[in-house]
Amino acid sequence: MTEADRALGREGPEDIEGIEGIEGPEDIEGIDGTPPATADEAGLDLAFAALADPVRRAIVARLSRGPATVLELAEPFEISTQAVSRHIQVLARAGLVTRSREAQRRPVHLAPDALEGLTSWIDRYRLAHEARYRRLDAVLRTPEPRDGREPADEGAQP
Repeated sequence: MTEADRALGREGPEDIEGIEGIEGPEDIEGIDGTPPATADEAGLDLAFAALADPVRRAIVARLSRGPATVLELAEPFEISTQAVSRHIQVLARAGLVTRSREAQRRPVHLAPDALEGLTSWIDRYRLAHEARYRRLDAVLRTPEPRDGREPADEGAQP
């Protein structure tokens, strides 16, 4: 069982309910079993755990095009609307989606601020690694002398 499965209260990979015991970020444990250091970390843990499921990622992708009802979100999947509703509950508890009421409709909306928080966290590490790779590229482009001598011309005979 993965950390995401434990975080979402899953008993096995087929358990799509995944929401029991998770009321908010304070219910997520770190990888080593300790609670997250900050509320921001707990929110990140909860969001990434929610996005670990391919159905929930597909729902988020669909919502990026605009709000949709549960029936509209369930259409491409071979699962029940109740199962899609549970996936939406997991995404809502992670703060990734919201629901509104428009007469008889209850559309689900993507929460762009939550996604912006995830992307800024990822970008922080991506930018640091890109800087390291640029430094490595610069080192690899610099020719090194062999045996204390100047770099030899590859076509020259000794």
